Amino acid sequence: MPIYHKLGEIPKKRHTIFKSKNGNFYYEQLFGTEGFIGMDSLLYHTHRPTQVKEILKSYSVAPKISIDKNIKSLLLKGFEVKPNEDYLESRKTLLINSDCAIGLAAPTKSQINYFYKNADADELLFIHKGKGVLKTFMGNIPFEYGDYLIIPRGMIYQINFESSDNRLLFCESHAPYYTPKRYKNSQGQLLEHSPFCERDYKLPTQLETYDEKGDFVIKIKKEGMMHEFLYATHPFDVVGWDGYNFPWGFSIHNFEPITGRLHQPPPVHQTFETANFVVCSFCPRMYDYHPLSIPAPYNHSNIDSDEVLYYVAGDFMSRNNIKQGHITLHPKGIPHGPAPGAMERSIGHKETQELAVMIDTFKPLMVTEEAIAIDDGKYYKSWVD
Repeated sequence: MPIYHKLGEIPKKRHTIFKSKNGNFYYEQLFGTEGFIGMDSLLYHTHRPTQVKEILKSYSVAPKISIDKNIKSLLLKGFEVKPNEDYLESRKTLLINSDCAIGLAAPTKSQINYFYKNADADELLFIHKGKGVLKTFMGNIPFEYGDYLIIPRGMIYQINFESSDNRLLFCESHAPYYTPKRYKNSQGQLLEHSPFCERDYKLPTQLETYDEKGDFVIKIKKEGMMHEFLYATHPFDVVGWDGYNFPWGFSIHNFEPITGRLHQPPPVHQTFETANFVVCSFCPRMYDYHPLSIPAPYNHSNIDSDEVLYYVAGDFMSRNNIKQGHITLHPKGIPHGPAPGAMERSIGHKETQELAVMIDTFKPLMVTEEAIAIDDGKYYKSWVD
């Protein structure tokens, strides 16, 4: 995270004695990334954050691969993913490689009976439908339609929804999420040409501190396994923290598109980056304004990456028969572009109201059984006249 933030009570100096008004010690924890050289925060706990009473059970949650070497373009009907009461069980991984896992979820109830931690990956959640609060040991973040939520690996959290109609896109990353380097100066401040600024971030607030002992279930995901731990104290016992590593949010509606006289390439839509893939936001915008411009994207080859598009809302002028919640996969090795007639239809149009999320990975994506179950089976032929 590129900015400093703090909540609650913290001592004047790092790594020094810090006590409550009753004279009890607070316990410091470094919450960091990339060893000791990445973004980090210092947390102060009411109880030691290490009190494991029992490991209740462990079981595999690894997705089953249907196609491990794929060159077929796919259209996945995302809203056909069936709702599930449980937040974790509702998450269906569709596309995966050694760097990330992309999927959808349709939870109908809040996560209240357990806490969750992803020990392997930073999580990006995109809220397509729903409203609620992300609760973490570093504070709470209210969320709504169009919000991205970035949850660093190791973060203990619960997610509460206001209703039962919820749809999420998720992307688990084995490298940290950052804002693109070209948007920032050498000190990390977002520059004037960036399509968003620091005031657009949704930072954690409302730090809830629980001084409770008992039996608290934490589900920890690690290496394709889910481990259920029993902790002796409430995991939300942090009285204060400061630093750069924490959960945060950003609304796709606050992304300010970059346009030009001629068609702009996808990197102008980039919102997040990792060492292994990028995430872009396609938002309502004015089309190109050269008198002979073609608003539809030109045909292009995915030479270096697999392209995943998640369609959120609006009219997707470059494709035919695309609906909300659809996911298209355009794998490296074969060119793709506008559907037949889409280029011609786009000429003369002045703006688009489309809303979509794109994930471009630098390694090929494997296709899971969950993806095949919602594949339309014929998308790869959609460029034939």
